[in-house]
Amino acid sequence: MLKLSDIDINLLVVFDLLYQKRNTQLVAQHLGLTQPAVSHALKRLRKLLGDELFERTSKGLMPTPYATRIHAPVSEALSSLQETLSLSHDFDPTTSQRTFNISMTDIGEIYFLPKLMLRLAREAPNVTLSTTRSHTLDMKQEMEEGNIDLAVGWIPQLGAGFYQQRLFVQRYVCLMRDGHPLAKGGFSREDFTSAQHILVVAKGTGHGKVEELLAKSGITRPVRLQVPHFVAVPYIVSTTDLVVTVTNKLAEATEDRFSLRAYPHPLELPEVPINMFWHRRFHQDPGNQWLRSLIHEMFAES
Repeated sequence: MLKLSDIDINLLVVFDLLYQKRNTQLVAQHLGLTQPAVSHALKRLRKLLGDELFERTSKGLMPTPYATRIHAPVSEALSSLQETLSLSHDFDPTTSQRTFNISMTDIGEIYFLPKLMLRLAREAPNVTLSTTRSHTLDMKQEMEEGNIDLAVGWIPQLGAGFYQQRLFVQRYVCLMRDGHPLAKGGFSREDFTSAQHILVVAKGTGHGKVEELLAKSGITRPVRLQVPHFVAVPYIVSTTDLVVTVTNKLAEATEDRFSLRAYPHPLELPEVPINMFWHRRFHQDPGNQWLRSLIHEMFAES
């Protein structure tokens, strides 16, 4: 049985044109070859297929029954291949119905998604976003396989095989309700240690590292509530006298809506870089490039 790997695709191109034009000279002119080169290609194809394919007659080259039988599927296959290779590398957000999967924390969802979804509604009305949480090892595999398009956050474990681009650096603040007894001209270390606190246990994130530093600092603080994420924090802080350590981006996104007030953190805490990550397999993917460019344009700070 003849294998596809045994055939030079150029021979099939010559066969298709010979079937249409029935003249080796016309085919040679069309392909920019010499007539002997076309005749040689036909000779090779005859040997591979075990059929004469074309016979000379008073009306020129005429296909054999076998050539007539195989021409239509060969021609369709060549046309399909040509269309595939001619597919545009462009991504049109105005018509695309693609779903992009982004790994981010709940802080990321609160800060990025309202603005991003509003922009997509105007410029990419049929594009869909889906967010996910992944442990680093799972995330590496998911991004390699294309199940996660982008990851946004502080993820130093993503190293070889990944590109990254800085968006901004987060600082830490103390967030409380407007009208809190400690919401005065400033917020001192003494205020911090005397306040009642919410502790957000977000393991594996930049905030988790900050909480570890606070625990090791030797400074005690009364913790009255412990939660695993940030989603409920603005609601709780707005109706209690609890204080919480959060990023300035979360404070910016919630303080006006929930009547909160943010103060610079009285303790020296490290700033956390927020980067955008993508796997090198998709570095040239037009859709991935478009989304990266959009997020960078909207959120990157110099």
